[in-house]
Amino acid sequence: MTEGSRYLGRLACGRCSATYPDPSAELAGRGCPACEKEGVPANVLPVYDLAAAPRLPADPAQPGLFRHRALLPLRDTTPAVSLGEGGTPLVPLPRTAERLGLGRVLVKDETRNPTWSYKDRLAAVAVTKAVEMGVEAVAVASTGNHGAAVAAYAARAGLPCVVLTLASVPATMKTLMQVYGARVVALESPPDRWRLMRRLVEERGWLAMSGHADPPVGSIPYGVDGYKTIAYEIVADLGRVPDHVIVPVAYADGLAGIHRGFADLVALGLADRLPVLVAAEPFGPYGAALAAGTGTGGPVPVAPSAAFSIASPYGTFQGVSALRATGGRAVAVPEDARILDAQGRLGREAGLYLEASSAIGLVALEELAGAGVLPAGATAVLIGTSTGLKDVGATAATLPPVPVVEPTPAALERELAG
Repeated sequence: MTEGSRYLGRLACGRCSATYPDPSAELAGRGCPACEKEGVPANVLPVYDLAAAPRLPADPAQPGLFRHRALLPLRDTTPAVSLGEGGTPLVPLPRTAERLGLGRVLVKDETRNPTWSYKDRLAAVAVTKAVEMGVEAVAVASTGNHGAAVAAYAARAGLPCVVLTLASVPATMKTLMQVYGARVVALESPPDRWRLMRRLVEERGWLAMSGHADPPVGSIPYGVDGYKTIAYEIVADLGRVPDHVIVPVAYADGLAGIHRGFADLVALGLADRLPVLVAAEPFGPYGAALAAGTGTGGPVPVAPSAAFSIASPYGTFQGVSALRATGGRAVAVPEDARILDAQGRLGREAGLYLEASSAIGLVALEELAGAGVLPAGATAVLIGTSTGLKDVGATAATLPPVPVVEPTPAALERELAG
């Protein structure tokens, strides 16, 4: 059993260190009001006391990722809203490692989560917090994975859920958000969604599960810490900290949470260092921020992308901070052809079907290896954020049509030879 929560019941700004009491529905997705006034938006995140914890607290009686609830921003008495998320495997890619001259390459396969993406980790903690706060409804702005995850966990908790999406997202994504009972409506642009969500928070008292600041700061702080458990699991399975962890990014909730998880392990004396974090992005706001020495990135020019769920013109303070804290890098991959080729190679060579927004991580790794950035023998972990089944149409467009053949071996041989 755990010794009890290490959460101190307050949130702190990662930029100016201002603290705010918990619960704080108005700050969820909005970030630090002081930094907002200064024109440098920054998220607020939970604060913990790790000094008295001699080991990684774990309670095997708790479901899913809640076995680590002592390091999550929840009261001990709050019932967990769980669908059995977490505990996803690290899948080795030996041929990729050999080709790139690396010691090991592994995929943290988050497609094994209940709604087939790592957003389930955020949703599990955030919806549990919503229950703890006693809110009447939750709202989320999403192009798919985030909305589907929040809708599923809201359904589990018996909470009404409204998803604000974009008209341009694939039909499969809309179906996934609707099938869990959420009310889904589409708007024309991301800023439209954020403005509407802020009004829902301020006028209706709903809890925002994603960001509504413009420029964005990231998602609900309680949910960001759900991603800490990815770091805990990687070290538990590997037995050590990997050299590099490559994370696809938009507003960098996952990147920030994973960084916080590794930092927890260092603070607990269970790791002697942080891994180098790498942001894989389509259009480069994080790379621009690192190059310019700024706290946030963008806006940068964007275009339609196969990796649409991470095709953001903005880089958040929480993401840039995580990269700087680990000596990290950002790799921009704007070309759909390279992303979809990596998706196909992961399928053919590793038996993994990852969403384009996830497969971009392999391209980033290959680019760093080709540039000689990664030392020989290094261990790299790719975060496989979501399944390719979320957007089959994009994949199908890269594949030949399935031929119809006569039911004879000779006909099959002719087709295979062609």
